[in-house]
Amino acid sequence: MNPPILERDPSDPQKGKKEGLNPVLKLVLELGPLMVFFFANARGEWLLQKFPALAELGGPIFVATGLFMAATAIALIASWLLTRTLPIMPMVSGVVVLIFGALTLYLQDDIFIKMKPTIVNTLFGGVLLGGLFFGKSLLGYVFDSAFSLDAEGWRKLTFRWGLFFLFLAIVNEVVWRNFSTDAWVTFKVWGIMPITLLFTFSQMPLILRHSLDDKTGEKAGKQ
Repeated sequence: MNPPILERDPSDPQKGKKEGLNPVLKLVLELGPLMVFFFANARGEWLLQKFPALAELGGPIFVATGLFMAATAIALIASWLLTRTLPIMPMVSGVVVLIFGALTLYLQDDIFIKMKPTIVNTLFGGVLLGGLFFGKSLLGYVFDSAFSLDAEGWRKLTFRWGLFFLFLAIVNEVVWRNFSTDAWVTFKVWGIMPITLLFTFSQMPLILRHSLDDKTGEKAGKQ
């Protein structure tokens, strides 16, 4: 039987490690497009001088948007070629990048690409919290290969991440509406990641308390 186009549900017994990517390669595919976006915006004038054809896209932020779209598409294609499946969250984010990036270039208005993080984070937060309302802890799609938690642990972690995504959406709105484009790009690449890492590490006590591996080890020790 051919593997599904989208990654399997974490509870699917047929989901195997072979469907996942090496963690380092996964990080490169997820962060690569963001780095392209940052450096293309920072070096936009240089790129326009070296590659005059890029002037058709507009100024530096529009060149960065075009290259961001291309890098995002390449990352998704690479993920498909390597695993024959598409990861849910990067795919959703990629679709929003392509749609809002196209609007940005067509209308020559950078508001659309600036609103992309707001839309994506609100969508993710809403999906996670909405899933909990229907009894589904959807965060397993993101972390099932990294953590093995009991049902309560997944519910609590999903709730916290849902709120965190909504927080990121609010922060993005505050930054792009009150600061320059260059400041927004810098914060998007170099500010969001440290905040996300700090939040992730702050969840480790919860993860350790609800880790199935730890509980399995405790049971083995008692025997």
